[in-house]
Amino acid sequence: MQWNNKYIYPKSTRSIVDGSRHYSVNKERLPSVTTILKATESEEKKASLQAWKDRVGHKQAEIIKREASSRGTSMHDYIEKFLLGKLNLDLLGDNTRERMMADQIIENGLRNKLDEIWGCEATLYYPGKYAGAADCVGVYEKHETIIDFKQSNKPKKDEWIEDYYLQCAAYALAHDTVHGSKISQAVILLCTKDNIFQRFIIDGERLKDFQNKFLEKVDQFYAQRRAN
Repeated sequence: MQWNNKYIYPKSTRSIVDGSRHYSVNKERLPSVTTILKATESEEKKASLQAWKDRVGHKQAEIIKREASSRGTSMHDYIEKFLLGKLNLDLLGDNTRERMMADQIIENGLRNKLDEIWGCEATLYYPGKYAGAADCVGVYEKHETIIDFKQSNKPKKDEWIEDYYLQCAAYALAHDTVHGSKISQAVILLCTKDNIFQRFIIDGERLKDFQNKFLEKVDQFYAQRRAN
């Protein structure tokens, strides 16, 4: 695993516009990928989320959401330090849940698989449409790849993570558009709070299908904005 500063990723600043995250990149203020996904959720997904909140209670749902967010942030920090070569000896005795989850992803999903790192928390944008920050971009098992790190309360099934695929497909499309790369796959490395590791990959026609689906959502997002 080695760094290759093959591409120059732009600097960006994040802001909240009308309650949604936006990125200021190269003098454009663009909605984030997650903002577009949230704004274009299906009625079925909204109903499913509401049913879960009703089942566990709205207060408890908010607690679960905050805990998951905090856990995810800490886990990402550990993995980023590993990728940057900054995991120091002071952390060897750190047996927090987040550190153990990060270790699962590093040992099972990254070590001996990630050949080159091009960027970490890399700002990616599709001019005039959207922006975001990819957890990692590089060469993974000899393929140009977008890599995303996820945490979860329980194991996932492929059909449950369409938003993860859409997010990665959006990043791949933005990277290819701006940098002229040929991202051929997206890899999602996930660990549950109980230390169960999972790896999901989309490539080929399936990756292209998700890119097209995301572009449809981009059109839907801007149509909604014009209507308002």
